[in-house]
Amino acid sequence: MKTAFATLALAGSLASALASLSAIPAHAEDAKEKCYGVALKGQNDCAAGKHDCAGHSAMDYDPASFKLVPAGTCESMKTPNGHGMLKPA
Repeated sequence: MKTAFATLALAGSLASALASLSAIPAHAEDAKEKCYGVALKGQNDCAAGKHDCAGHSAMDYDPASFKLVPAGTCESMKTPNGHGMLKPA
């Protein structure tokens, strides 16, 4: 009887642990945000301003071009022109 109870308790604990892991979104660790004014020439991530394709920015730190960066880090990034911005200039 004790063995059956211990097995049931262990199975319940394992099920709880697995359920808590599945509650964490897989993409939470990979969250990115658009950061304007930090991309180097030709290294922007998407269309913006005068160009319509990733990698077509014509100048370093273009305030109209963005680079995808880890969420929460954009405004702390410092460039020769100031900090990164969450919205285009």
